[in-house]
Amino acid sequence: MGVFVFLPLVLPLTAWPVARLAEQHLHPRAATRLLTWVAAVMATCSTVCLGLVMVVGTAQLPGNPLPDGWSDPEVRAALPYDDVVGKAAIPALFAVLVAGGRTLWRHGRVRRGAHRALSGLPGTEVVVLPDGVPYAYALPGGRRDRVVVTTAMLECLEPAERRALFAHERAHLAARHHRFLLTVRLAARANPFLRPLCTAVSYSAERWADEEAAQTVGSRRVVARAIGKAALVSRGTPLPTLLAFAAAGPVPRRVAALLGPAPVVRSWPSLFTTVGLAAWGAAVGTAVSAMSSANSAVTMFLILHAATPL
Repeated sequence: MGVFVFLPLVLPLTAWPVARLAEQHLHPRAATRLLTWVAAVMATCSTVCLGLVMVVGTAQLPGNPLPDGWSDPEVRAALPYDDVVGKAAIPALFAVLVAGGRTLWRHGRVRRGAHRALSGLPGTEVVVLPDGVPYAYALPGGRRDRVVVTTAMLECLEPAERRALFAHERAHLAARHHRFLLTVRLAARANPFLRPLCTAVSYSAERWADEEAAQTVGSRRVVARAIGKAALVSRGTPLPTLLAFAAAGPVPRRVAALLGPAPVVRSWPSLFTTVGLAAWGAAVGTAVSAMSSANSAVTMFLILHAATPL
């Protein structure tokens, strides 16, 4: 197994170039799916790596409940044993689990709170709140997905721009963008090197919804105007954490993209392009990370199984 068990901790660095290039050159739908898949696999492998190293570190602690055979010299010689790294992996894995659990808890709490706030209103797909603060967001889950918008926001938009706003929020719900965003947030909690993918997916998901809205209303310029106006007049949401559902992303870049030509839907990019080289690099890094984790896990299982007394 050797030092290869540590590779998943640093291989997420290979995803940094594709995070920037994918959001610029790939279709937003493809970029969102690719980056989320890369983040999920690399985060899983990174967590497995910490778990494997933690087993080694735990076996060296006095009074641990593990079998004595796990700390034998023969076992330590076959495993990447290190006093500092092995023991440091214990609080590191605990921190990852706590951060991931807290993210899931906060996500569920916000969704439940938002649905409770709307429980007394008609169960329509679109909920218009009589509020003087302009905001709009897509709220997934509950009995049905809902688009929440205030009267102040609607008053700021023209009829065509309102249709663009509703089409944008419906696109978020139809494509289940909240799942992509939650996945990359959890991945970033598991390994800080994956944070650039979290930012990139937030942007590409918004761009995906922008393009879907442009197809629905038949005008990219109308969608650009709606996004620009909504960003200018919005001053917040009912709860700060609802930004998880209503994050607008870098609005100037989104407007500029809508004022340009529509992105081309491509298959997997060619290796002989900049974005293709980055994408293939991230794919190779993900594959190596997965194979390294699987190899280390199997090796450790066989070694510790042989060292465990019957």
